Amino acid sequence: MLFRSIAVTALVCVATPVLAQTPEDPTGLRDKVAAFVQPTNEARTQAVIDLVRAAGFEPEVETFQGGNDRTGPMTGRNVTFTVAGTDTDLTGEILLTAHYDAVKLRDGSLSHGVVDNAASVVAVVRAAELLRAQHLGHTVRVILLDQEELGLIGARKWIEAHGLADVRAVVNSDVAGYGDTLMYGQNNGDQSAFVTRAVREVCAERAMPCVGFPVYPPSDDRAFSAAGAPVVSLGFQDHVGAHQMWLAFNGGETNGLAEGFVPQVFRLIHSSEDTMEQLDPATVELAGKVYAELIRKLDGRIASGNTPPAR
Repeated sequence: MLFRSIAVTALVCVATPVLAQTPEDPTGLRDKVAAFVQPTNEARTQAVIDLVRAAGFEPEVETFQGGNDRTGPMTGRNVTFTVAGTDTDLTGEILLTAHYDAVKLRDGSLSHGVVDNAASVVAVVRAAELLRAQHLGHTVRVILLDQEELGLIGARKWIEAHGLADVRAVVNSDVAGYGDTLMYGQNNGDQSAFVTRAVREVCAERAMPCVGFPVYPPSDDRAFSAAGAPVVSLGFQDHVGAHQMWLAFNGGETNGLAEGFVPQVFRLIHSSEDTMEQLDPATVELAGKVYAELIRKLDGRIASGNTPPAR
């Protein structure tokens, strides 16, 4: 399986834009997400690299041969960086992941991919910025994955290349562009029970609305859970939308939704409507803080060996 590291300087370098900071968006998150609105996936890769470097981290680009039957062979690029741990007696890493690729629409153009999934990428990098000052015991490896929309290919290629022997837990973000209600999956195997328990504890400590899904829409988490890693997938929506999505996936035939009803988020993503107008920077900031808090909790729990199953 071809999977190699390349110097990020091999990709086209562009000037880092001046970010518009406002009282409602003090860290310029809107502009950071807007940088992902590009005509090609290669340009989105460059947006990832620029974002990571602007945050003060050094990205590494790992290329792989991907694609599927519909696209034919395609080169993919996962972008990674680390927040170094401080305890040399601890082994293993906690992974923080989000995919950055966008779907190609029926007219051949690329979706703006704001909610799915540029907002998550920016939130994940924001979490890394917050974690850098926390002096965690474990190293956190951030992996910004390509070709999720083609079948979780980037995640599977990363696992094939690196294995999971050093992975202690995985936190994945997908669809985190608006709303204040955290959604999390509960269907990633018994090995993931301590991770979902930590999510519930963060929700309780923050007194924030959270909805656990016995059946949650698939994202890159499925590649990690299939390989046996403890993992949770997280997303955000407005409160009503989160519960409508729960009913659509978990309510069965008598879910109470009108016949043919499709939750708003699924009318939005993978469409020409997934644009900057849908973004709420406050959600991106909230997501970054929640992800950082979750990883801090997991870091301490894994270090102490206190990883009991969730109830």
